Amino acid sequence: MGQSGRSRHQKRARAQAQLRNLEAYAAQPHSFVFARGRAGRGVRQLSLDLRRVMEPLTATRLQIRKKNTLKDCVAVAGPLGVTHFLILSKTETNIYFKLMRLPGGPTLTFRINKYTLVRDVVSSLRRHRMHEQQFAHPPLLVLNSFGPHGMHVKLMATMFQNLFPSINVHKVNLNTVKRCLLISYSPDSQELDFRHYSIKVVPVGASRGMKKLLQEKFPNMSRLQDISELLATGAGLSESEAEPDGEHNITELPQAVAGRGNMRAQQSAVRLTEIGPRMTLQLIKIQEGVGEGNVLFHSFVHKTEEELQAILAAKEEKLRLKAQRQDQQAQNVQRKREQREAHKKKSLAGMKRARAGADGDSDAEDPGVPPETEGAAQPEEEEDEAEYFRQAVGEEPDEDMFPKAAKRRRRAGPPGKKQQGKERRPGQGTDSRPPKAKGSSQGPRVRSPAQPTSQLPLITFLAASRKTFCGPCWWVSSWWPWPATASPSTASAHENGARGTPLWSFQPSWPSATCSTP
Repeated sequence: MGQSGRSRHQKRARAQAQLRNLEAYAAQPHSFVFARGRAGRGVRQLSLDLRRVMEPLTATRLQIRKKNTLKDCVAVAGPLGVTHFLILSKTETNIYFKLMRLPGGPTLTFRINKYTLVRDVVSSLRRHRMHEQQFAHPPLLVLNSFGPHGMHVKLMATMFQNLFPSINVHKVNLNTVKRCLLISYSPDSQELDFRHYSIKVVPVGASRGMKKLLQEKFPNMSRLQDISELLATGAGLSESEAEPDGEHNITELPQAVAGRGNMRAQQSAVRLTEIGPRMTLQLIKIQEGVGEGNVLFHSFVHKTEEELQAILAAKEEKLRLKAQRQDQQAQNVQRKREQREAHKKKSLAGMKRARAGADGDSDAEDPGVPPETEGAAQPEEEEDEAEYFRQAVGEEPDEDMFPKAAKRRRRAGPPGKKQQGKERRPGQGTDSRPPKAKGSSQGPRVRSPAQPTSQLPLITFLAASRKTFCGPCWWVSSWWPWPATASPSTASAHENGARGTPLWSFQPSWPSATCSTP
């Protein structure tokens, strides 16, 4: 059995042909046709008819929203390969048509003096000829009377020529030419006539009956005796079906054209049928950029050479200031970038020094006690405070004063030895006082300079309150470390019934605890 499908050479040739077609299509001009602003129903329908004229190299289903600006359209047109904008707009007085060349301009602004839609043109014809195969290829552009009438006329002709792909007359296929776009310039009125036609090629030199047979439209021959009557006289045919041809539309075909009888080197007639739309345009101005820039030509405003020089100087000054601002901005950006880099390097160097100092430098700052070792150092600190209390006061501290130190002493004491109960004085309630040590004085003790003084005021006050105050005032000192205030107001209450006669009584800062005589 033979190999099925295409060979490798055929596949390669087909792929190369498709690539060439894509490249050729991308090289052709493409356009966007849309209306801007409150254009109205008629102007929007005119924009749709213009899209039919520009097919197939235009966006047929393009939708422009109200919030879309011209900059948005330009930004989208670049990646899509769009080269021209055809924009319609309407004001209170006129309708305008703008033709823009992307991306750098120029922009031609026309005023639409008259226009007719496609539906109106077709409805006025007796027999219209329009089908979808006509819009598969771009139309043939025909420019009339664009002679040496000025630079603006030459620029108009160039802009219209660049709207459509160029044609090589020696290689063009006549079967692809189905439409014609005629733009005629009138030097007297300075107006442009915009017309769109459908092209039809028919053979000449044959009778009307023969043409009917060639077109496969067989007439009614029931009343004829012989077919020669049809070919000779054309009996039974209306005069409207035979259009008059003359030297103005008869030519010799250089190649065969689709249609019966259109053979090469034979005489055929080229017939045009208008399919719309129609427009009568008048050039208003030409701008340098896309929708903005210097006005190169204006139909109604004329300026002198001095005014043009002043405008040019102002424009150059504006461009110079803009370039100066851009240079200053670039310098500022570079300076800030260098500052960030220097700061980054300095920060990294400082981080490295800090890390090195934390590893082995003794001069580095002490980060403090770690959280996990802080709890272990607290019992040793309380034990030191309890020992300091014994040396300063000469008595054993209460259990609730240094609870953790007391627990460690109980654990460290000899086994079997029980702690002696504390003596209770009558009239003290549940409050207990430690036994009085021998050799202790009534007044506060004074520490030697070698001993630390961080706890000296509090312990001195505590020792004095245990020796000189009465029972009702004793509980004030037991609420250590709450603050107490000295006041002579309660001194008279201790003159009778007190074991000691203090000069001052101490009461707590809260109002509910007051001293009274028992």
